Amino acid sequence: MLPAVARGHRGWFHPCARLSVRMSSTGIDRKGILAERVAVVTGSTSGIGFAIARRLAQDGAHVVISSRKQQNVDRAAAQLQREGLSVAGIVCHVGKAEDRERLVATVRGQALEHCGGIDFLVCCAGVNPLVGSTLGTSEQIWDKILNVNVKSPALLLSQLLPYMEKRKGAVTLVSSVAAYFPRMELGVYNVSKTALLALTRTLALELAPKDIRVNCLVPGVIKTDFSKVLHGNESLLKYLREYLQMQRIGEPEDCAGVVSFLCSPDASYITGENIAVAGFSSRL
Repeated sequence: MLPAVARGHRGWFHPCARLSVRMSSTGIDRKGILAERVAVVTGSTSGIGFAIARRLAQDGAHVVISSRKQQNVDRAAAQLQREGLSVAGIVCHVGKAEDRERLVATVRGQALEHCGGIDFLVCCAGVNPLVGSTLGTSEQIWDKILNVNVKSPALLLSQLLPYMEKRKGAVTLVSSVAAYFPRMELGVYNVSKTALLALTRTLALELAPKDIRVNCLVPGVIKTDFSKVLHGNESLLKYLREYLQMQRIGEPEDCAGVVSFLCSPDASYITGENIAVAGFSSRL
């Protein structure tokens, strides 16, 4: 058994020749649009990341999930495997170089052996250890937020790139609507998520000659544990429901289909885009 891989999983992927299917809204099985592709999704044992990993696997991809804690990886991988999905898990704190290196080495060995390469990277991992003033934030907190939210997607992509170059794959970064409409109490988090918009467009330019597309998902207030400081506030919820054009708080699944589309051949001419899934127009 490989180190740090979810226990109880017999090998990483089902053979790449298998037929992957998912149940469509019409109730008819169809061949997965992402069949025989390999996806790495960080921060994917709960919330938006978990929903994205599930959807990519439902659409046929072999998915590697990761997060900081072994028990979370084990739980999430086991749940998705019980659903018959081709999913493996590994512990990875994306802010730590040694964890990124282990993730890349393990995925590289398994993906190349079974499927020939890596197709998709979805960077969902993010932190916000402080709710408070931007100018009152310590250098240590600045470093933690920027390291995880901004630097780690670029560094991880640079390490995976040699195994993606011949695959015409796709990268999806995950920002936040706080990049467009910052809230004062989110401080440095706002800054980090705004930086991801620019990182998306910069990487899209750099990787276009390699036929790798880079886009950014920009969620609004989505009902997850990470955002409970927002959706758990009843007065704020009342305000949001009045303000949002969709009149509701989002669910993680609202984001998952967008990422699957961005990875699919249907999005083959889309790159450098920041796509809001927020219940209202990001241009308001």
